[in-house]
Amino acid sequence: MNNQNMREREELHKKIWSIADDLRGSVDGWDFKQYILGMMFYRYISENITNYINEGERKAGDKDFDYAKLPDEVAETQREELVKEKGFFILPSELFCNVCKKAKNDENLNETLERVFNNIENSAKGAESEEDFAGLFDDIDVNSNKLGATVAKRNDKLVKILNGIADIKLDDYKSNSIDAFGDAYEFLMSMYASNAGKSGGEFFTPQEVSELLTRLAVVGKTSVNKVYDPACGSGSLLLKSAKILGKENVRNGFYGQEINLTTYNLCRINMFLHDIGYDKFDIACEDTLTNPQHWDDEPFEVIVSNPPYSIKWAGDENPLLINDPRYSPAGVLAPKSKADFAFIMHSLSWLATNGTASIVCFPGILYRGGAEQKIRKYLVDNNFIDCIIQLPDNLFFGTSIATCIMVLKKSKKDNSVLFIDGSKECVKVTNNNKLTDENIDNIIKIFTDRKDVDYVAKVVSNTEIEENDYNLSVSTYVEKEDTREKIDIVELNKQIEEIVAREQVLRDEIDKIVKEIED
Repeated sequence: MNNQNMREREELHKKIWSIADDLRGSVDGWDFKQYILGMMFYRYISENITNYINEGERKAGDKDFDYAKLPDEVAETQREELVKEKGFFILPSELFCNVCKKAKNDENLNETLERVFNNIENSAKGAESEEDFAGLFDDIDVNSNKLGATVAKRNDKLVKILNGIADIKLDDYKSNSIDAFGDAYEFLMSMYASNAGKSGGEFFTPQEVSELLTRLAVVGKTSVNKVYDPACGSGSLLLKSAKILGKENVRNGFYGQEINLTTYNLCRINMFLHDIGYDKFDIACEDTLTNPQHWDDEPFEVIVSNPPYSIKWAGDENPLLINDPRYSPAGVLAPKSKADFAFIMHSLSWLATNGTASIVCFPGILYRGGAEQKIRKYLVDNNFIDCIIQLPDNLFFGTSIATCIMVLKKSKKDNSVLFIDGSKECVKVTNNNKLTDENIDNIIKIFTDRKDVDYVAKVVSNTEIEENDYNLSVSTYVEKEDTREKIDIVELNKQIEEIVAREQVLRDEIDKIVKEIED
């Protein structure tokens, strides 16, 4: 990143922090995020459709055309065509810029915004984009008491948010706006997640972890059919795939499922903010383990996921699950109190023959007994596990646990597993550890080379893993370097003999002096 970009990013972050700081107090930060991100999204799609229309008209010869100044009744004639092309429609009077101009003097601003948001969602009804826009603004409750006890106080907060978002400098739309919106989104997510503790960590995977996880899954690939995340949260892993491969190189789009309604809405907004077309993503809101929504879309060539650690699920309480084709091959279900292997078996089932899945794992699943050991046996005996990577501790918001990454493949070239100890690949940043670009490059190189490295990596045959009762802990196979000072016992004994001899000489001298004094 060049210095100019760094300065622009710093200014962007300062502005966002200023908005959040100005509104701090009445609304918890994690909740208030919805309002800021929602208004950013409103500005984004307003500018997106405005610039799209303006560009077309100006190419046609009308150099001064500006959709924002067009009468609503004239714009209305193009509604159907624009919905087909963009997936949505906004009247000129309801564009962000025009609502923002009148906001301070609009005594019914809350009602105005509610109407605008409803109109945007309704514009997609009956179109292919309907599901992508339905409920997108549900979490922006402009009538919430959290904004203020009275309508006037609520509107005052809304005006501050609108003006703050309007003041963010986005420069030239075509070259900068998408990156700026996307970066602003990521900064807000990380800012609120770091302050929200565990609840924030549930919805946000730090960017450097997303980078490592995704790069592991796309090694050797320049284009793929589809990318999938069964616990997609706010979509950071899906979008990291778009960034690393290039969204045009994910031919059939991005797929994800998320059980939390608020986070599901954030994920869809995030797709739009990163300019992923409505026809290029399919995000569903349901329980992936018991009600998966993409049966007709699997298999997936790239699967990346950071599922929730050791959550409860139906397990063997649901008699249908043991016959589910995703779980039945292992002959046993993940424990009801620990669903980790349910996510892993689901991902493996939907993985393409030539695909790779990289999944963040809770370390306990690598060595615990019972059903989890039986599932590990199935995975190893069928040669599906490609690599296990031990990560440093304190990488994630709200947890200090040293997590691991499991890489799965269905078409491996050998009958072995690569174990990598990456616990030292980090730098300390305040109370957390962070993966640098160099740390990530080091791990990727070891993963790609697939060779033994003293105290860091070891290629272990599936037979040896079987002999170790299918224990997959990195520490079982990668020896820790002994950094204690090495002592030469022979040399030490020699030094002790010399010290004793000198001591005896001194004793003899002292005895002689004492005798002379006594005489």
